Amino acid sequence: MKYFIWITNIIFLLTIIPASAQDQDQEAVPQGTTVDEVVAVIGKNYILRSDVESQYLQMRMQGTIKGAAETVKCQLFENLMFEKLLLHQAVLDSVVVTPEQVNTEQERRMRYFIQQFGTQVKLEKYYNKTILEFKQELHDVIADQMMVGRVQENITANTNVTPSEVRRFFKEIPRDSIPLISSVVEVMQLVKKPPISYEEKFEVKERLKTLRERILNGESFEALAVLYSEDPGSAKQGGDIGLHSRGELYPEFEAVAFKLEPGEISEIVETEAGFHIIQGIEKRGEFSRVRHILIRPKVSPVALAEARMFLDSIAQLIRQDSLTFENAVRLYSTDPSKNNGGIMINPNTGSAQWSVEELDPKVFFVIDKLDPREVSTPVLMEDEKGEEAYRLLMLSKRTIPHRANLEEDYNQIQEWALQQKKQEAIVDWINKNARKTYIKVYGEFEQCKFAQKWF
Repeated sequence: MKYFIWITNIIFLLTIIPASAQDQDQEAVPQGTTVDEVVAVIGKNYILRSDVESQYLQMRMQGTIKGAAETVKCQLFENLMFEKLLLHQAVLDSVVVTPEQVNTEQERRMRYFIQQFGTQVKLEKYYNKTILEFKQELHDVIADQMMVGRVQENITANTNVTPSEVRRFFKEIPRDSIPLISSVVEVMQLVKKPPISYEEKFEVKERLKTLRERILNGESFEALAVLYSEDPGSAKQGGDIGLHSRGELYPEFEAVAFKLEPGEISEIVETEAGFHIIQGIEKRGEFSRVRHILIRPKVSPVALAEARMFLDSIAQLIRQDSLTFENAVRLYSTDPSKNNGGIMINPNTGSAQWSVEELDPKVFFVIDKLDPREVSTPVLMEDEKGEEAYRLLMLSKRTIPHRANLEEDYNQIQEWALQQKKQEAIVDWINKNARKTYIKVYGEFEQCKFAQKWF
């Protein structure tokens, strides 16, 4: 619906991985083209041409471009102007975000990106970057965006809609433009992740011990990292993870890495990711650079088979009404989702509701064949670390696609009406504050037909 274009674009800007599009789609920027030049100044902030291009390429990759390239770039450019105006206001208002808040948001976004790819390993492999490299790239971007978010929240903090406004909003939508509410599902899961055996951990440590001895006897750490390390982001670089400051690495890894002198080899270090041996490369002030070899212990096929058989027996009890799914989750699930009754939470909305498009296809193909409250057979899965487990899935609820109406979809329509009212508040704020701020636009963006009054 046309009412929400502005808000949607702002949300898009706040959720991308910076510069990733440029890494994946170089053909859109012809050789010899000047990309990094200032195309706008807003207060003490500026916009580079490459900022607009990277946003545009990201949209191309996602297949969300509608309209001529020039028009879309002008819309993205205006969104960036809005972001920089908010950032300018954040400085004036002395808005501050703490390192802890930035780190928490980093973790939230990384969980979201991992969810989209299925596993951390797949994400790192696709972009050829480690999670730590992603966090490093995101840090300053997130800090700025959090300050921007604080200002935007203040603009709309007192905005609300009454029931009469909701009804009026809905009546003003042309009948042929009333949106179709797609099928929505709610899914629950019971996860059984077998523990990694002592024997498997012992075997991994023995392999690393052998590699360490080979290095001490003169073999190349880098060559062995390429051959044997299971860290996809750094293995190709001979295990080199680059410069890092304190607080960016696993605590156990960091405690050892910052003590190593150049060329020194650590003993075996255990972290969440698995087992490592680490070699110091250089120290530069408060930064340390090391390389490592990572080997991840695997769940044994026998333990996996036992987990599947256990869940199969639990599923039988549930089907016989001898045990409720909720109680089974509470008693037996090894996943954090057990804390909310096994409900799978949609990271895009923070709610239990999923559109069909948002669900992992592997989950959809299972629950699509189920009736409400029916439990599946055990399904093999991978967690965010790439470790295998089995789970039972239960379809909790499924809605039928239909045109929006006030009886069934009041909450959704209320949210639409609220977003429109917030958008109007933002437009008023732009018109008021743009007049008080130094704004200069250069080059072809001077020809854009802006939606708001910037000058």
